Amino acid sequence: MRLRIQRAICPHRGLYLTDTPRPDCSACEGNGGTSYDYGDHNGEYAGTEWEPCACWDNSRCWLLLPLPRLPRALRRTPPGGYSDEPPF
Repeated sequence: MRLRIQRAICPHRGLYLTDTPRPDCSACEGNGGTSYDYGDHNGEYAGTEWEPCACWDNSRCWLLLPLPRLPRALRRTPPGGYSDEPPF
């Protein structure tokens, strides 16, 4: 088991201790799975599927530290609202 610390929002905001894929795995090359594109009946692109590798279990995670939510006053829009000016 190769552990790392990860910040996540779901199921609760917090820091989690999670498992990582095996870096020397020949099936997924350390990515944790393989993705492949698929098409519809016309042959057009319809989406991408993700198939997890057996070297990694994404469901193994333990909450280390719950993170607080921002106060309601800080979650609102800034005074005067948002600008519609481009950033450049």
